Amino acid sequence: MLALARALRSLGQAGARREGPLLAWLSSLRSAAFSSSSAPPEYDMPSVTWGVIQGRKERLVSRVLALDFLRSAGVSDPAGELEAVELPSSLEVLQERLDFLLRLGLSTDDLSNYPLLLACSLRKNVIPVLSYLEKLGVTRARLAAFVRAYPACLHASVAVDLAPMVKALRGLDVDRQDLPRVLERYPDVLGLKPDGTISTSVAYLVGIVGVAPRDIGPMVTHFPFFLGMRVGTTIKPFCDYITSLGLPMRILARILEKRPYILGYDLEETVKPNVEALLSFGIQKEALPLVIAQYPSILGLPLKAKLAAQQYFFTLKLQIDPDGFARVIEKLPQLVSLNQNVILKPVEFLRGRGISNEDVARMVVRCPQILLLRIELMKNSLYFFKSEMKRPMSELLEYPEYFTYSLESRIKPRYMRVTSRGIKCSLDWFLNCSDMRFEDRMQGDFIEGDAPGPSFTMGGKLQMPGSQLVSDDDEDTDDEVLYRRTVMI
Repeated sequence: MLALARALRSLGQAGARREGPLLAWLSSLRSAAFSSSSAPPEYDMPSVTWGVIQGRKERLVSRVLALDFLRSAGVSDPAGELEAVELPSSLEVLQERLDFLLRLGLSTDDLSNYPLLLACSLRKNVIPVLSYLEKLGVTRARLAAFVRAYPACLHASVAVDLAPMVKALRGLDVDRQDLPRVLERYPDVLGLKPDGTISTSVAYLVGIVGVAPRDIGPMVTHFPFFLGMRVGTTIKPFCDYITSLGLPMRILARILEKRPYILGYDLEETVKPNVEALLSFGIQKEALPLVIAQYPSILGLPLKAKLAAQQYFFTLKLQIDPDGFARVIEKLPQLVSLNQNVILKPVEFLRGRGISNEDVARMVVRCPQILLLRIELMKNSLYFFKSEMKRPMSELLEYPEYFTYSLESRIKPRYMRVTSRGIKCSLDWFLNCSDMRFEDRMQGDFIEGDAPGPSFTMGGKLQMPGSQLVSDDDEDTDDEVLYRRTVMI
């Protein structure tokens, strides 16, 4: 028996000697083929992916060594997050991960804020995700900022998590070239579920508020954060409050289509206090819908301080009392953010032409839009008024809106038509009307009285002259409903 065992052992050794060179050659071919075909061209794959298989005691020792190594490298784990995850047993693997993330542009402070990055496999997680982001258009120079903003993306699977989310964004009509902008502004969108918060938010805005489906894509491009907002706790309370102030839901929809960022204003901390500030400074409750429609950003400003500063300025420099200031803000709420030096220039121009401070103040209260005009245009319009029209200055004081019309395209041609027919009329009569209405007036046999401009009805539609209501079914009335001012320019 012993002799038989010795014979088998000697036979095995001889076979190993004969086959050893062949096996070594095949092994070298296989390793060379693997290394040349599996590594993406953008990044170098790690030489070792994890380590060796260890027992329980060896794993505990390896964990202690790994944590000590990270601390010595400047990476801390104050919350003990790494205690709950499996780390590679080889310090060589850990060193490769650390070096890769540092070369990417992250710092040890970034890794300390989210140490779980070091638990991500370079081959299975980090490199595939970064390659996919570059493919979408996120530049390599921006990858570090992207990971810093949303480090959990490196735990994701490209096929299971990232690709379906990108497909959902494209389904919302986000243009392919806008994807990098959306992702860089709101990296957390990659952690959302297309059939979760995103679908409910979009469904509410389209189905309840009335946002046009074709505008969802541009809304996402400009303010992607609303995709992560919950309807019940954020979007619906905001919309309900704004409409309770008298702004029709349809007009709110038009505002959101152009300025979706107002959904990001905190309702309790910012929006409601700003509405209270407007009321406390004398803005009439009935005028709030028009104020919001003209300047939605007013809901998110540090409004109380701005109103106080501008009211003091109007009282001191323009001699407009608080009640007049409130009327000005109702007509042109953008003035709360306008530089005071810009406001003074038209005022000083009018005063320099012999108009008293009191008359200038009345002109501003009647038509605050003159505070936005360029001085060169005002000079030309005033020269034409004095030299060609030869009308008394009292008419200009009564109708300061004259300055807001284009001299070449409206004032001159219409004045020539009126003069050629020998019609004696006010500035308001031939300037404050559409081209079609003006032609009707030119063809009429009598001069009708001046008609009031459109007014914004509290909680309802836009009331036009002649009691003609704008229909909800009209496709072309959005600009009339939302963007017209009380004074027609």
